Amino acid sequence: MILLLKLKAFKSLIAFIVIILVNKLIVNGQNSQEMSFAVIYDPQQVSVIDMVSEVMKQIETEYGGNLKLVDKLIVNNKEDVETQFCQVLESGVSAVLDLTHSELASDPGPIPYFHLDVTIQTFAEAMELYITSRNGLDTIFIVQNEEEMDGMLYHIIQKSKLRVLVIDGLDDSKLRKLSKVRPVPSHFSLIGNTKNLMSWFEMIKEARMIKIPNKWQFLFTDFQYDNFKYHTDFPDISRLVIDKNVCCKHLKVNGGRCDCPTNFDVSETNYLNACKLAESHLKNFLKSIIPVLQNGNHIDVKYDCNQLLLNNSPSDSDNNNAILSSSIYSNVISNNPLIFIDATNNMTLRFSYDMQVFTGWEQDGGDHVKVATISNAKLRVDSKMGVKPTKRYFRVGIVEAAPWSYMVRDSKGKVILDDDGQPMWDGYCIEFAKKLAERMDYDFEWVVPKTGKFGKKFSDGQWDGLIGDLYYGDTDVAVAPLKMTAQREEVIDFVTPFYEQTGILIMMRNPVVETSLFKFMTVLRLEVWLSIIAALVATSLMLWLLDTYSPYSSRNNKKAYPFPCREFTLKESFWFTLTSFTPQGGGEAPKSLSARTLVAVYWLFVVLMLATFTANLAAFLTVERMKTPVQSLDQLARQSRINYTVVEGSDVHQFFINMKFAEDTLYRMWKEITLNSSSDDLQYRVWEYPIKEQYGNILLAINDSMPVKTPEEGYRKVNEAVNADFAFIHDAAEIKYQIARNCNFTQVGEIFAEQPYALAIQQGSHLHDEFSKSIIELQHERFFELLTAKYWNNSLKGYCPNSDESEGITLDSLGGVFIATLFGLGLAMITLVGEVFYHKRRAQKTPPILQVKPMDGDSVGLSTPPTISGKIHPSPPTYAETLQRYSQGDDEKGNVTIGGNTFMPVNKKQNFNSLFRAGGNVDMLE
Repeated sequence: MILLLKLKAFKSLIAFIVIILVNKLIVNGQNSQEMSFAVIYDPQQVSVIDMVSEVMKQIETEYGGNLKLVDKLIVNNKEDVETQFCQVLESGVSAVLDLTHSELASDPGPIPYFHLDVTIQTFAEAMELYITSRNGLDTIFIVQNEEEMDGMLYHIIQKSKLRVLVIDGLDDSKLRKLSKVRPVPSHFSLIGNTKNLMSWFEMIKEARMIKIPNKWQFLFTDFQYDNFKYHTDFPDISRLVIDKNVCCKHLKVNGGRCDCPTNFDVSETNYLNACKLAESHLKNFLKSIIPVLQNGNHIDVKYDCNQLLLNNSPSDSDNNNAILSSSIYSNVISNNPLIFIDATNNMTLRFSYDMQVFTGWEQDGGDHVKVATISNAKLRVDSKMGVKPTKRYFRVGIVEAAPWSYMVRDSKGKVILDDDGQPMWDGYCIEFAKKLAERMDYDFEWVVPKTGKFGKKFSDGQWDGLIGDLYYGDTDVAVAPLKMTAQREEVIDFVTPFYEQTGILIMMRNPVVETSLFKFMTVLRLEVWLSIIAALVATSLMLWLLDTYSPYSSRNNKKAYPFPCREFTLKESFWFTLTSFTPQGGGEAPKSLSARTLVAVYWLFVVLMLATFTANLAAFLTVERMKTPVQSLDQLARQSRINYTVVEGSDVHQFFINMKFAEDTLYRMWKEITLNSSSDDLQYRVWEYPIKEQYGNILLAINDSMPVKTPEEGYRKVNEAVNADFAFIHDAAEIKYQIARNCNFTQVGEIFAEQPYALAIQQGSHLHDEFSKSIIELQHERFFELLTAKYWNNSLKGYCPNSDESEGITLDSLGGVFIATLFGLGLAMITLVGEVFYHKRRAQKTPPILQVKPMDGDSVGLSTPPTISGKIHPSPPTYAETLQRYSQGDDEKGNVTIGGNTFMPVNKKQNFNSLFRAGGNVDMLE
């Protein structure tokens, strides 16, 4: 609509100029004259030509046919514009109206020449003033049609200092292209009426492109901007609107209240209002050109192009025409407040619109805030609010590699999203990038490579991953653990390293010691245990046989052993052989020489077996702690028990590939030198091959184990190797991070192939020095040391079992001994219960013995039958009591209990029957 407003004002200007020239005819006394105007236009300005024709027809109607206006059109193309212009001049013109985007000639010479700017350049300049005031360097302009785009491009070429991309209109395809523009501009500028801006904004909002609202500027070319419904949703969007007083100025309302119609459109405005205003302009214009008109007639003057080119000295008529043009300019400016002369070209008349810039919202009043005004191509910043400079905007490339950068997940492993639906990131590099953004004052967004990870170069020279994104301009900086290599520096630049020496490290699992409560049982193999049991059984049987059939045993030689001795029954023999394994010993040994010989050999067997068992038990309990894994890459390459691998396509994988290539190259060179040498070959005689094929063997072993796709897969395979028979070779920093979080992992050897980590930027980027300076300052502030202590913290893995060699033997290994003891106690209690039960049951089955009186008779020496009590005799003395009894002094030797309640010496004989005659009682044994 504002373009139409400009066209309306342009109509007023044309009418005013034409009326001035018409009045010139009246002054000269001519009643009806024909006036021709050369109108120069660009091929895209079809609407402007239609407007000029309409204006001339209205002027002819107003003057009642006394004046005929002719527009002689000249298309501004590169082929024959000069030819057209000369033809029009030779046919005669009163003035030249240049409506092109840029003036046709800088020196019009004697021809009255007026360049009128009726394009979008006024709005473009207003938008550029606002962008530059915010320290902007580039922007994307979105205009309504191709004609406006051409006007915008002319302005960019002639006057703009910004890096600009112009798009005519917006649809789905253009929106997709807009999202892929690289590098991402710092501003997006939309120019159009309210209806189009609302439609475009809805599309942009659905595409989630408004990530930073203050990067967007909307310029409304009509007065219906109050209908824009997205102020509250995105208050930081800048809105450039035309002051509604401009509408009143255009309608020429002098004094009183002016209400601009909501459907205000220049093409529908009552044009008679503009004609009346042109009449007032005519009066002022006549006063200024009367002296010029008195000196000659300037109606449809014919010009000879060749003469114009050859005549370099100005004539009087030329001076008069110049004075005439100057008078017209001064009258137009003084009588039309909507028109001003371009500051860069005093031959160009432009239309001025007072504009206001709004952004944000008042906290109390709830209204938008005016930060600046634009008038006559000048921007005046509000002294209270001011214009906030736009932060720079960078696309930061990252990849998922713990602990550097990783997506935050919940307890179920699901990625947590932010308010914009994007994954939330955390890690060393994430905090580092945020710190840089805070220090360098810029906004950013995370960009994850669509293909690849860190970057791989293909055979055709293309790159993927972070390196590829930088190389092709998809990102501005890569904040990731990128190693500085010569190959990468061919296409990108590195800044000062932020993480000094890292490299490659070997990781293995701590071996899982198989603990068993009956670990002592594994000291000897099954066949040994069976042999011991067989020896015990055989010894017991032999001992029983020898004690039973030997004439010199205590059982068969009562004369030699009148006192009670241990009788080696089959049961006693087994107890003897079994208890001989204990420190207490087996007890009393057999008496016969053959049995003692057997026992001596058996005791030797027991001593040897106990010593062997004790030594092996100690060895078994410590041998697992004494095992040490490989300690270096050389040891890993020389052994075959432990498999190992790397991440396929990673820097580590490429390292071994390159080292193998180096070995092959050296081998080939050595072979060529030795075989092709013409000198004495004695110097090539070696006793050890000078070139080791270590890396070739390592790479072969890696290929046999199959490289893994991701580091997580490598960690999993190491964790599953409970016997410590698998190793994972990977980045040292990442391996140390895993070791700090998992008790099962351990580091093998030292770091090798050390390289630093650094930020990567586009080659030749102006950000190099700024990033380097910020990193050095952070190093001085010990920022990186704090990050390292945070992410490589051993306390994160909690309590880990102590696997040090000084650790004592645990209950897990010897708990079976206590279980065996408890089992023995339980078995003893069960045996006791069985004994009590058996004894009571037997007592119930035995009939009682009754005491009867003895028979009368002297022959037997019994007067009365003895009385036999039913009392059961106490249990016999134990073996220990018997030994103690016979070990007492000589006075008690030979004492035998023969009845009654007292001991009687053997030499004092007593008749057994006298006991009955004396009325004594006899205790009957059961």
